[in-house]
Amino acid sequence: MKTKLILLYVLLSAVVFSVNAEVKLPKIFSSNMVLQQGIEIPVWGWATPGEEISVSLLEQRVETNGNTGMMSTVMLSTSETTADSDGKWIAKLPAQKYGGPFTLMIKGKNTISLTNVMIGEVWVCSGQSNMEWPLAQVKNADEEVAAAKHSNIRLFTVPRKVAQFAEEDMESGEWLECTPQTAHNFSAVGYFFGKALQEELDVPIGLIHSSWGGTVAETWTSSQTIQNDPDFREPMIELQQMNLEEYRKNKEAEIRKILGGKIPTEDEGMQNGEPVWSDPELNDTDWSKIIAPGLWEEQGYIDIDGVGWYRKAIDLTEDQTQTNLNLHLGKIDDSDITFLNGIEIGKTENQYDKERVYTIDKKYLNPGKNMIVVRVNDTGGGGGIWGDPEDQYVAIGQEKIDISGDWKFKISKAVMQDIDLGPNSYPTLLFNGMINPIVPFGIKGVIWYQGESNASRAKQYQRVFPNLINDWRKQWNQGDFPFLYVQLANYMKPAQKPTESEWAELREAQTMTLDLPNTGMASAIDIGEADDIHPRNKQDVGKRLALNAIKVAYNKDIVYTGPTFESVEFKDGKAYITFSETGSGLAVKDKYGYVKAFTIAGADREFYWAKAEIINKNTVVVYSYAVTNPVAVRFGWADNPDDLNLYNLELLPANPFRTDDWPGITK
Repeated sequence: MKTKLILLYVLLSAVVFSVNAEVKLPKIFSSNMVLQQGIEIPVWGWATPGEEISVSLLEQRVETNGNTGMMSTVMLSTSETTADSDGKWIAKLPAQKYGGPFTLMIKGKNTISLTNVMIGEVWVCSGQSNMEWPLAQVKNADEEVAAAKHSNIRLFTVPRKVAQFAEEDMESGEWLECTPQTAHNFSAVGYFFGKALQEELDVPIGLIHSSWGGTVAETWTSSQTIQNDPDFREPMIELQQMNLEEYRKNKEAEIRKILGGKIPTEDEGMQNGEPVWSDPELNDTDWSKIIAPGLWEEQGYIDIDGVGWYRKAIDLTEDQTQTNLNLHLGKIDDSDITFLNGIEIGKTENQYDKERVYTIDKKYLNPGKNMIVVRVNDTGGGGGIWGDPEDQYVAIGQEKIDISGDWKFKISKAVMQDIDLGPNSYPTLLFNGMINPIVPFGIKGVIWYQGESNASRAKQYQRVFPNLINDWRKQWNQGDFPFLYVQLANYMKPAQKPTESEWAELREAQTMTLDLPNTGMASAIDIGEADDIHPRNKQDVGKRLALNAIKVAYNKDIVYTGPTFESVEFKDGKAYITFSETGSGLAVKDKYGYVKAFTIAGADREFYWAKAEIINKNTVVVYSYAVTNPVAVRFGWADNPDDLNLYNLELLPANPFRTDDWPGITK
């Protein structure tokens, strides 16, 4: 028996050694990939310590001999290296010109051959949900998906991963040729950017998509940079010292306490498919109170996704029951089924930012008590009835009954997706899990669409965002590669009077980041949607990013951005604004020639809507009869400056700005 055990141990050791001896590549290398043109091409992986590795780029050529063609393999370049004491190795192939398809061969004790490899332009596409938004959900989606046939565009999607420490590889991933099937769920902004770039350059394009909706910039930044940030250093240290198993146990205990000792795993409000908690006579005396609108996480139900039920009774007079009414619930994150007096009167699936308005037939109304019940299913992030209190009411003709405020509430099913670390739980988590595994893959640059989740901390973003860009450039060690980003789109209800704005301050922070070399900003200020944080027009976003790339990355002399504030002169009670980047000249989208979206203020810092006129190719005069001695001007300074209509003749919108430096409202 002892001899057999020893033999088994030897055999198992041999198997382990054999596995360890294999040359391995990270997932970012696969057939169908694009390698960056014009730079040394880094290729890395793992092998047995001390193992000699060769990396070669091969091309299949047909050589004509008389009337026949012979296929031969030509080695374009090769590089040799040796695995270090940890089994890691890296080789660098000499810079290559555009072309393909090629074969990349890695040889050690075993051989790996990757085929259909192209040499072209590689871009990383990163950020939050507007970068993550898939092609299948854009404007004219069916037509766009059907047309996504581009053999010279290659797509790679980095799987979502939160990591306590920097990961060396991903769990999955492969390069795919762009087809309707592969582009369907790929980043729409990334796709339209790549498509426009491919049309302009006529070279292979590789797109590496690594994004996660609802995430903050600091989670995408490495520990080397975060350790020097005064706001994030301590949380990062806490993360690195954390025992994740203990963290999970403590989280589960906290959630049990919040839910009264029990974590329901099935929806208790539904029995045999029937909504028993919609019963208007249900005894809900043991239910908790909650304020609506307001996400439930903000009211004590921290880190709990799943299903929650809301109940609220309203009283109606006999006269009020004689007509149909409209129930305005505000927004619901993510899905809802809504009942009145036990009758389902409406439902909406997976549209967390859509206003819920349901018409209720008068036949379901009762004089006296009427019970509104809302079943909410939250699939992740914030959950519940949210929005503005003024958007939550019952409309009976011209009469409104306010239903905001106290509701009864109970969680019927708890999904503890965040019992593990969420992407925003600590800084560095997504850099560790979703960026480090692709470093130092050769790239041309980065496109970025993020900022919504940092809007309440726009002042801080003035530091955090440039730090992220510098951090990535340091990690890749490719110099100041192009970093192009999207300025936040217009969103939310247009303001009825001049006001402060978190989103305007975030846009200002993005504009300030243009001080970094080789950066570019694509404006989306005119293509947003008031009631949807995910505007469906991703086509223009991708095209505007591509214009920035053509100018910043490829040095072509084009008009790539809209009019940008350059200077202001106050004279005779008016403000004269001079713009750069006016292209062929300033233009206004208004048949009467009125320029909108300007406000003006005197020394009292009270802003008023202003009149504005284009007076020459690059100057606008701004004034208001309410401000006789102006000292400050703002343009597009709102969450949603929906009437903004100043462009250059190339139809790129003017960039929002302010001339003052008065304190804002963000941290």
